[in-house]
Amino acid sequence: MTSTALRSDLAVHGVAVDAPVARRGGAGPSDDGHVLLGGVGTALPIVPTSPYRVSEGRLLLDGADLGLTVEPVRRPAFYDLRTADGVPYDQLARLHGADVLATTVVQTCIRYRAEERCRFCAIEESLRHGATTAVKTPEQLAEVAEAAVRLDGVRQMVMTTGTTAGRDRGARHLARCVRAVAAAVPGLPVQVQCEPPGDLAVLTELREAGAVSVGLHVESLDDAVRRRWMPGKATVAMAQYRAAWREAVRVFGRNQVSTYLLVGLGENPDELVAGAAELVEMGVYPFVVPLRPIAGTLAFDVDGASPPPAATVADVTVRVAALLRAAGMAGSGQRAGCAACGACSPLPSAGA
Repeated sequence: MTSTALRSDLAVHGVAVDAPVARRGGAGPSDDGHVLLGGVGTALPIVPTSPYRVSEGRLLLDGADLGLTVEPVRRPAFYDLRTADGVPYDQLARLHGADVLATTVVQTCIRYRAEERCRFCAIEESLRHGATTAVKTPEQLAEVAEAAVRLDGVRQMVMTTGTTAGRDRGARHLARCVRAVAAAVPGLPVQVQCEPPGDLAVLTELREAGAVSVGLHVESLDDAVRRRWMPGKATVAMAQYRAAWREAVRVFGRNQVSTYLLVGLGENPDELVAGAAELVEMGVYPFVVPLRPIAGTLAFDVDGASPPPAATVADVTVRVAALLRAAGMAGSGQRAGCAACGACSPLPSAGA
């Protein structure tokens, strides 16, 4: 098992590695290459100047062998297929980690205007570069999911969405997509991710469509941080998030609801951990991930923001992991989603 200190340092400084399966741009918060680190699926920022390098399948720090194997995740076979109308499968969904199929069902967001945009988000950049399509249909995603399971052994799926103008904030299209995938690939666990819908009954619709877990991502519970980093999302009051989390736990169950908490937005670490404790008490898994600004985001292009110190990431991770363990909550206990995969966070290295 990779130590939390090393895993946090890798998350901050990245690694120089050639990874055939990589995540570029999108909704953030980082650009990653997907590898098996010591046999465990891990997403690491690809940084050619990093002091961490891979040579002959071993992780090196300034040339010293750290005793860990690194095996890039192989390019999946479903990437080579197209739909009947000619859309490449890899423009519809991507492999994350070793066995997770991920898609953004609506690749635009009403909050992407400069004055409202989340400063770490690049959701529309991949669309501008022609790497994806604006809206994925339920039929398309069902076709891709069937192939990914059959050809590449995919074991779970994550569906997220840019925020739409309706009261459901995009959740009903997610429900249609989940229903189609569930019909095509019975038994494939699917997590959905969206802003808290204005009508919380939509959460029940998502569950009835076949979703097994849900991510309602707040990134920070500090209103000043939210206004600075997520001015559009900050208009959704914390009271609405808390109401949505409570209803989601009622509908999906304890530890089947998660939210991202980003380390490095300027929030006091003690306050961040206290917020995580509130979430855990509700039955919500706080998925702790360090910020790493990427090209195409305001944080990178305008702010010149940097990742947080690795020591801070490790400290927060260890303390949040202790809260989760005490509550009997673990990412491995989630049926699908970011916490179930764990590749983007140091939390699994801390036993959560």
